[in-house]
Amino acid sequence: MKFRHITAVSAMAAVFLLTQTWVFAREDIPQTVDMIPAKNNETVQEISSPAPDNLYSMSAVLMDGDSGRVLFDKDGDVPRPNASTTKVLTCIVALESAPGDDYVQISANAAAQPDVQLDLKEGEQYYLEDLLYSLMLKSHNDTAVAIAEHCGGSVEKFARMLNRKAEQIGCTDTYFITPNGLDAKDQVGIHHTTARDLALIMRYAIKNKTFLHIAQTRDYTFSDISGKRTFSLHNSNALLDMMDGVLAGKTGYTAQAGYCYVCAWEKDDRIFIVSLLGCGWPGHKGYKWSDTKALLKYGSDNFLYQTYWQEPKTKKILVENGVEDYSGKKVFLRGKCTISESDKNKKMLIKKDEKVKMKVELPKTVKAPVRKGDKLGRISYYLDGKRIVSYPVYAEKSVEEISFKWYTKRVFHDFFH
Repeated sequence: MKFRHITAVSAMAAVFLLTQTWVFAREDIPQTVDMIPAKNNETVQEISSPAPDNLYSMSAVLMDGDSGRVLFDKDGDVPRPNASTTKVLTCIVALESAPGDDYVQISANAAAQPDVQLDLKEGEQYYLEDLLYSLMLKSHNDTAVAIAEHCGGSVEKFARMLNRKAEQIGCTDTYFITPNGLDAKDQVGIHHTTARDLALIMRYAIKNKTFLHIAQTRDYTFSDISGKRTFSLHNSNALLDMMDGVLAGKTGYTAQAGYCYVCAWEKDDRIFIVSLLGCGWPGHKGYKWSDTKALLKYGSDNFLYQTYWQEPKTKKILVENGVEDYSGKKVFLRGKCTISESDKNKKMLIKKDEKVKMKVELPKTVKAPVRKGDKLGRISYYLDGKRIVSYPVYAEKSVEEISFKWYTKRVFHDFFH
């Protein structure tokens, strides 16, 4: 018995020394698989119009209304005054914060706003919903202030609501001081946004059915609650009469902002959003329509919905200090990525000469212990160098860690078997 005990201990020591040789060995496994162009299962039409290079606007963005991806950009992240396009956010914040049948009491401050105005009178009452038509169809400045005071308690408090909502939407350089977009400045800065942020605001707004209904209304008539005054409005968004498929639009002008415009347009199940800032000054009122149509044509001619999924091939991952049995062999894992059919069939607007690239992002090695289902890495898809979507890769099995207890079990396993 004594001899067997000494032999077992000696065997344990020998096994320990030998095991260290393979536990920390490495196999030449790349950290990531090279980026591979994703397969495209769609037939893509030939590009029939180049990107516009002679826009009048100082800033312009064409955005995919579905994904929010910017398809065309001219100084899209430069902050600029944006005039009455502000009222898009004013409208959506009002819709989300108060019911349309609320009574709105007109203050002296609201009644004193400069043109363009509905000519509200202090002390009058209106339904909030009616004032939203005034806001969007004719861009009335007094209406905007009345809405702000009702929904926020004051213009200043409502401005904070606007800026909070802009941040939630994903705007990165928007600061609103007034609900009507009139040029303004305070200790923080000037009233402004960017073409990209403005497009994001419109993209968010068109998800609201009431907003869409208001924005698409050609003519609207309403009265104050007393019935003493009646107003008839015609939509100032001229694009409604220029093109089919216009979902919403809002014009704007101030001395600092120049002519501004933002719209959403649908064609063949594709939604495009155009935002323009600084698109001419008096004498050039039509520039915004020219720029808008040029950008919408570019989007319509060049971008189609395409699938981008490609089945990934994952390489083996070495598990450091990992054990499966008593053989002493290196232990490897393969990652598992489970994707639903709906995810595999997802589409996005892609131009013919663009390539969606797949990248399998996995480590060369992982350390034991590993549990089945542990996240190992991800499979990502990139377009223009930006990641558009990623899916997690999980361990397909569990791997235990080498321990003194395992060495002991192995020695006795080898000795007695």
